[in-house]
Amino acid sequence: MALNSHLFLLIFLFFGSSVVCQVTEFISIDCGSTSNYTDPKTGLEWISDIGMMSNGKSVEVKDPNANSIQYRQRRDFPIDSNKYCYNLSTKERRRYIVRATFQYGSLENEDSFPKFDLYLDATKWSTVTVLEGSRVYVKEMIIRAPSSSIDVCVCCATTGYPFMSTLELRPLNLSMYATDYEGSFFLKLAARVNFGAPDENEIRYPDDPYDRIWDSDLVKRQNFLVGVASGTVRINTSENIDIQTREYPPVKVMQTAVVGTEGMLSYRLNLEDFPANARAYAYFAEIEELESNETRKFKLATPYIYDYSNAVVNIAENANGSHRLYEPSYMNVTLDFVMSFSFVKTRDSTRGPLLNAIEISKYLKIETKTNIQDVSVLNFFRSMSTGDSSMNGGDPCVPVEWNWVNCSFKSSPRITKIALSRKNLEGEIPPEINNMEELSELWLNDNFLTGQLPDISNLINLKIVHLENNKLSGSLPKYLGNLPNLQELYIQNNSFTGKLPPALLTGKVKINYGDNPGLHKEVPKKMHFKLILGTSIGILAILLLLLFGTLVYLHRVKKKTNHQKINDKGNSMRSSTKPSTGNSMARGWHLMDESVSYYITFSELEEATNSFSKKIGRGSFGSVFYGQMKDGKEIAVKIMADSCTHLTQQFVTEVSLLSRIHHRNLVPLIGFCEEEDRRILVYEYMHNGTLRDHIHGLDNKKRLDWLARLQIAEDAAKGLEYLHTGCNPSIIHRDVKTSNILLDINMRAKVSDFGLSRQTEDDLTHISSVARGTVGYLDPEYYANQQLTEKSDVYSFGVVLLELISGKRPVSAEDFGAELNIVHWARALIRKGDVISIVDEFVIGNAKIESIWRVAEVAIQCVEQRATSRPRMHEVIMAIQEAIKIEKVTEGTEKLSGSSSSKGQSSRKTLLTSFLDIQSPDLSNGSLAPAPR
Repeated sequence: MALNSHLFLLIFLFFGSSVVCQVTEFISIDCGSTSNYTDPKTGLEWISDIGMMSNGKSVEVKDPNANSIQYRQRRDFPIDSNKYCYNLSTKERRRYIVRATFQYGSLENEDSFPKFDLYLDATKWSTVTVLEGSRVYVKEMIIRAPSSSIDVCVCCATTGYPFMSTLELRPLNLSMYATDYEGSFFLKLAARVNFGAPDENEIRYPDDPYDRIWDSDLVKRQNFLVGVASGTVRINTSENIDIQTREYPPVKVMQTAVVGTEGMLSYRLNLEDFPANARAYAYFAEIEELESNETRKFKLATPYIYDYSNAVVNIAENANGSHRLYEPSYMNVTLDFVMSFSFVKTRDSTRGPLLNAIEISKYLKIETKTNIQDVSVLNFFRSMSTGDSSMNGGDPCVPVEWNWVNCSFKSSPRITKIALSRKNLEGEIPPEINNMEELSELWLNDNFLTGQLPDISNLINLKIVHLENNKLSGSLPKYLGNLPNLQELYIQNNSFTGKLPPALLTGKVKINYGDNPGLHKEVPKKMHFKLILGTSIGILAILLLLLFGTLVYLHRVKKKTNHQKINDKGNSMRSSTKPSTGNSMARGWHLMDESVSYYITFSELEEATNSFSKKIGRGSFGSVFYGQMKDGKEIAVKIMADSCTHLTQQFVTEVSLLSRIHHRNLVPLIGFCEEEDRRILVYEYMHNGTLRDHIHGLDNKKRLDWLARLQIAEDAAKGLEYLHTGCNPSIIHRDVKTSNILLDINMRAKVSDFGLSRQTEDDLTHISSVARGTVGYLDPEYYANQQLTEKSDVYSFGVVLLELISGKRPVSAEDFGAELNIVHWARALIRKGDVISIVDEFVIGNAKIESIWRVAEVAIQCVEQRATSRPRMHEVIMAIQEAIKIEKVTEGTEKLSGSSSSKGQSSRKTLLTSFLDIQSPDLSNGSLAPAPR
């Protein structure tokens, strides 16, 4: 008993310290309140919005919610075409709960209840429709912060005044609520239900340290639970529940549940803004004491999903014991407005199904905000205005334009017009205005602007410029007259000096430049200009003809020399290769025949390598030697071991491909040699050897830190992406592995060894090919059906990523036991939410948890059994770049450590769990399309 007490105390202290850090970052705004205060019910600090919101008015709520201080006032905003926004500070890439609430109170006189729109940045969050004055309407989203701040805005009322009661921001820890789609979608809460609740009261902070609101399943209202199956009973326990899983639901919620004593649990509820794609979580904890001969096993009966409705939930087994949490999930599933769900017990179970809680969130597509460069300029102008409160906030274009800008909406919103006449602007025009490429009208007249006119040469769409009646100075740049669309230029009553560009005086541009005492016309010397121009053109034409003639001559000389070199060989590649290789070899030689590979004689290579005295490696093709050419270039010389057919084919393939493709992340082929029975390939020497040496070598000095591994992974992935998408036809490498990823003197990675590579056909999605590759890296689907696709390279690269994370070899009975290979071993641990157990000890302590998770998740997607479930290489690159960005951020993310507390916090059961798993959606059209595996 004493041991349990100490354990509970440790857990309390652990979470208690976490909560203290968490609460200090809570933002709780009472909109319309005139003072700050502490809520005696929760102990949370609430602040007034005075000082952060100058628009609207504070209104006393008639018949407010008696249980909460926050609903005694509300802030009403004008009924007009503007939007009104609260700006909340965030840490970029951190996840938050954002919650806005609305209670209108009783109607007065003949007013109608309000209906208006709620936005987060440029994304429409919800339409707030008040139907009951006494009801508190709660709108909640889980977001990954896209920048250092977010805007929550109301606008576009169709009835009544737009208003807001409270606005809250709650930071989340680590990878809570992480999804694969969070870069493109927010999670809009549809339901969060506490089953078996003792009363109708909601559970939130301090019972939930993240201040989520868990609604009681006893609450009765139109949009809530009905359809309860007969035999449903409510149970509870006072025992502590181990909640150390991904989402950390509160213990108090997990201490209650409903049980289907007649073998079924069934409910039905309405989901606002559905049908839609959703993320759904079910929370199970065994809180009854089962006898040794008793079991509780059940399945999801409704909704029915092929395969996954047949998965058996055994809570004690899934959660590794009783009084422990298990949280299986749908990560992407389509749900209807009226959602019915039911669990039924299996025939061999003695107890009926049990459910503690559910969470359902809608995927809400993140809409594109106005171009960030445009916004930065607008914000600069806002800072120049003195005391003008009409200059708006939030996104300049969406959902409604600021009253002093116009926008275009071709791909992303861009600013086309700035209208800031007579706005008391003081200071200089920001030079960043030159980035506003869609700008067509600039109205800055009648202000107090000073300084010179900044460079606006990039503004090719500019039509109308009003700068009159300011204090601008300096000369006018000549390019002004060459802006292709400029029609009107007004610069009168400033202090410009020098000469007017002649092109402005041709009549094409309507210009007013009066009252600039130092500005005058330039008298054009037309004849002199024409003479200079004609002479210049003549000289230029002569030089171009000479240059062209020289290039043609050099090209012919080089072509003749190369042709002579090959003909002089007693045994050229054409004569030795073509007759013995059949059609495929003939095709390979045809490619080489068009190539630009440099032929190097055997005697030159003997001299360069000091008679092949320094061996630096060996592969399936043969031995590799170090050499140095006469010009100082360091080379790696690969000599084919024998002249067997498949090695000859590899030789031809490698030369033909590398002579035609060039990318900084592919090892460059310098030349080749074929004399008698010798076939030799010559590459640029890579000073730091193979990636395999640095991951699995015994020399600890060579071991790589996490950021170096990420950068190497990004380089290699870019090389493979070039093969897949940058070549026509595309090329499949077929032998991606750490020993075929080489590192140059700057530790930049290059993919090598193209002997097994194959070109695809333009009209085919795959190639029929006998499976080739390396054990441990070979795509199982390719091995099984002989159908080769680019996704086979993706599988092999997924294994490489797992090696980078773990530092372990792909196949090892010592490391993986019965699992034997790295894929099965890593997949099992990651599905349990335990990423730390697979991380290389050289990485622990020097990597950020979220960065590790991002790479682990994409690696597991790469090694999916079915090729159609794997990502494309550019998606893999994006995930790696995301991990690099996380790693380079200096604040707000914990370093990965081996302590038990960190392990507990990072452990998670995710979409990778076998129960209710759904394939990643197709985002190509900007929408989620569920695709069950």
